[in-house]
Amino acid sequence: MAEQDLFTSAPLPVAPLGDAERLACLQLIRSENVGPVTFRRLINHFGGAQAALDALPALARRGGRRQLRILPRSEAERELDDARTIGATPLFTIEPGYPERLAHLDHPPPMIYAKGRIDLLDKPAVAIVGSRNCSAAGHAFARRIADHLSEAGLVIVSGLARGIDGAAHAASLERGTVAVLAGGLDNIYPPEHTDLHNEIASAGCLVSERPPGFKPRGQDFPRRNRIISGLAFGVVIVEAARRSGTLTTARFALEQGRSVYAVPGHPLDPRAEGTNRLIQKGATMVISADDVLDDLRPQLAPTSTALAEARPRRSRPVQPPPMADDVSDTDRASVVAALGPQPVHVDDLLRATGLAVPALQVALIELDLAGRLEHHGAQLVSLRLES
Repeated sequence: MAEQDLFTSAPLPVAPLGDAERLACLQLIRSENVGPVTFRRLINHFGGAQAALDALPALARRGGRRQLRILPRSEAERELDDARTIGATPLFTIEPGYPERLAHLDHPPPMIYAKGRIDLLDKPAVAIVGSRNCSAAGHAFARRIADHLSEAGLVIVSGLARGIDGAAHAASLERGTVAVLAGGLDNIYPPEHTDLHNEIASAGCLVSERPPGFKPRGQDFPRRNRIISGLAFGVVIVEAARRSGTLTTARFALEQGRSVYAVPGHPLDPRAEGTNRLIQKGATMVISADDVLDDLRPQLAPTSTALAEARPRRSRPVQPPPMADDVSDTDRASVVAALGPQPVHVDDLLRATGLAVPALQVALIELDLAGRLEHHGAQLVSLRLES
């Protein structure tokens, strides 16, 4: 549908960024209420970060918020200086060099920092994740499958956590591994992985969407997991308990159209309950690297149609889409009236309000910046209830 293309599938314009535009991008990303969805809409609507940044205060006021914190230019400069100090490179979705598989997601992280072999981010990759408190057998299997997959030419992506993650990184370090961190690239966690962290920074690649010096909180690890799955063609779950955080990586992989592989375990071992249930629900059971390679072969074959379809397509520099006229108070009120605590698809909002797509898009941006909109994925939104 045309409406769907205008809302989420319109490709972001891609062009080299100058220093001023890079600062504006970072200010926009770090400003209040600007998440991946809003960033994408603002860039597509205004055609650039500086124009979007200039419009933020007025958009937020019209959405019902008197003041919106915009990251000061000096703080953005300091963050980029800190990144240079630790040898990290910022990669924005609207410039060349951003990982293509990640860019292909509906709402990719607007910016990531990378340190080390950045070229690994666009090579064919498989993620291997699992329990921090893994069994000796799980640890050995993670090393074995990571070694075999990397020997076959695949980059191994994981989260540098204890247990399965660390084993997968160590086994694939010489051929190519990517560690996605929940904190800043200079924040080593867990501390016992200091040597591994430094080795990956040199021989592999470290990735984070967080600024240097950032110490991760509990909610940052699930955010990290969506990047792990987003960088890979598929995710191998080696061990996971029933309520393991590892299972969020599997959920993100399914939402992103990635393959999910699960290693079966003994039914009496609680560390295998999550993986066994994944298999029950349709995940591909794997007992060797060949199972993964056989399943991914159509996507990995250089001449295959499947790979051509899997490769993300992003536009070169384009003219920004036509801007809507200012949304009237009446139209904005109709959008608020059509919204409620129950998530609703944006196409249903179009039908309920009778607004043109550009007008509805502007109204949603205003409400989002005012902190009045909740996103639920798959173009579902709801009105945030006031506390």
